[in-house]
Amino acid sequence: MDLETYVRALPKAELHLHIEGTLEPEMMFALARRNGVALPWNSVEATRAAYAFTDLQSFLDLYYAGAAALIREQDFFELAIAYFERAHADGVVHAELFFDPQTHTARGVAFETVLDGLERACAEAQARWGISSRLILCFLRHLSEDEGFATLQQALPHLARIHGVGLDSSERGHPPGKFARLFARCRELGLHIVAHAGEEGPPAYIVDALDVLKVERIDHGVRCEADPALVERLAREQIALTVCPLSNVKLCVFPTLAQHNFKRLLDAGLKLTINSDDPAYFGGYVAQNYVDTAQALGLTRAELKRVARNSLEASFVPESLRAPWLMRLDALPD
Repeated sequence: MDLETYVRALPKAELHLHIEGTLEPEMMFALARRNGVALPWNSVEATRAAYAFTDLQSFLDLYYAGAAALIREQDFFELAIAYFERAHADGVVHAELFFDPQTHTARGVAFETVLDGLERACAEAQARWGISSRLILCFLRHLSEDEGFATLQQALPHLARIHGVGLDSSERGHPPGKFARLFARCRELGLHIVAHAGEEGPPAYIVDALDVLKVERIDHGVRCEADPALVERLAREQIALTVCPLSNVKLCVFPTLAQHNFKRLLDAGLKLTINSDDPAYFGGYVAQNYVDTAQALGLTRAELKRVARNSLEASFVPESLRAPWLMRLDALPD
């Protein structure tokens, strides 16, 4: 098998995927026309030309503008089912989708509209391709903790449909500790806990996510390398990092993929996974992230299998689901 065929054959979980970040320009314009929404750009080409980001915030400005096209339950269904179709082709057997209800409720879209559309797509993906999935509600960290509590209140009648909570949006100036009470309440409710930390923020944000929010996984986490004691801790405790290599380059966290620290962190014993983050904006879905990272950093097939194994082990599923995927993975050659 060539590298791309091998990568697609690896049964894998995608653990860092913002479903709003899979909104391709073609769908964005189709939904905007259907819903009578005016976009800042006049064509698909002009939209793609705007994807020249200098940092996280420059991306978020465009991301929130594009999300305005999502209004109806059917919109969220079509968005998610298009992602699942690509994920199936990439060998994804399980996906944990981040969604940002505050992005939509602020525009008058009901919480239930978002959840209903996404959940219907999750059920369709299971029936059509056998892909299992989980929904993770993310709070926007540039908003207040009180606003987060208001969103949690909206989510309470639907907790059986939501498996965890996360923390995303602008990292700089918004440390995890800002949401200590909110995440404590979420833990009391039995929700899984993850958070973005150490993408643009310092290693201290990763420590706070672990010790204050008590997360089970760190989303991104690549800035940990600046703190050797933290690197040792992450390796010792086997805290999974959901790394997004192409995203890191697109948002100027690393100048090039060849300069990414993924291989160094892997060699240090960290439990790394590869994910696509916001693939419509960053130039590649999950298989492309595997392939490009392997080529840029010289990852072996054994290392790629290890990364896929990490993703399955770090997913929020029972062992009865995980075991058959691991058997399939072990059957592939190194």
